[in-house]
Amino acid sequence: MYQTLLASLENGIYTVTINRPDKLNALNKDVFTDLDKMLDEVAANPSIQSVIITGAGPKAFVAGADISEFTALNKEQAMALAKRGQDIFARIENATKPIVAAVNGFALGGGCELAMSCHFRIASGNAKFGQPEVNLGLIPGYGGTQRLVQLIGKGKALELLMSANMIDAPEAKSLGLVNHITTPEELLSFTQNLLSTINSKAPLAVAGCIRAANAVFDESKDGYALEIEEFGKTFTTEDMKEGVTAFLEKRKAAFKGK
Repeated sequence: MYQTLLASLENGIYTVTINRPDKLNALNKDVFTDLDKMLDEVAANPSIQSVIITGAGPKAFVAGADISEFTALNKEQAMALAKRGQDIFARIENATKPIVAAVNGFALGGGCELAMSCHFRIASGNAKFGQPEVNLGLIPGYGGTQRLVQLIGKGKALELLMSANMIDAPEAKSLGLVNHITTPEELLSFTQNLLSTINSKAPLAVAGCIRAANAVFDESKDGYALEIEEFGKTFTTEDMKEGVTAFLEKRKAAFKGK
């Protein structure tokens, strides 16, 4: 199905591995095409409840964009490339099924931007994060200037953007960029276990949480009003009836996403 991704579905979790280890999984036009296809599959396949995005090999999640594709671009082509990346990463951010980055090794440039577009991030102890674009005379183009500020605050974000300094997993966790740190060996199993917990919850309610939380950063939306709307919508679902009944009957709810 994909040229640059490996994908497997187990227990409702779709594990997607960016598979260009010889290039440290750098993003190129083929990866973008495959990520777009992957998101179509996630939206269309009811067997997929949640997604892990990770990178092949022990060295890198995604070490950046494929710079070899940059050399022939003019201004308009560069802007089109940035728009393409932003559009795909916005699809990840706004997906109504949880998408989590399992960051193994370097997440730099476009790789850091990809990780930040996911709903949250789990890092192995050897993970490194950074936006080194200024070293190339560039700035991030796939949403990095916006999401880094949202996630860690303007002051620290500008320091990292302007210095191109990398941060390790403990600092990333202290800044709120990642939720948990694991060993490299436990990264996927830890992420799978956390998603298994999320998958056991009401899918429509999970989707509502994503939409409402994303509204915090969308100036076109009133997040509180959206929360009221999503809260009301859950009252019309079979899952809400099942959840309340299971609570009163002191049993585990069996949600169906209806």
